[in-house]
Amino acid sequence: MAETLDTQIRDNAAGPKKATGDSGSVEQHPLNDQIAADRYLASKKAALSRGLGIRMSKLVPPGSA
Repeated sequence: MAETLDTQIRDNAAGPKKATGDSGSVEQHPLNDQIAADRYLASKKAALSRGLGIRMSKLVPPGSA
């Protein structure tokens, strides 16, 4: 169910906002709405991933032995 909803959100953001018949007029979703949909889907994916989102590493300055 969640994958279907994600797919629908992605398809709706990529598709036209409004389309009319004979004249061939098409209106796209505003870029801000497309970016918001992308951020929403990315945050859902990040929330489902394992781990804390923190990577621990040891920094060693150059020249030290």
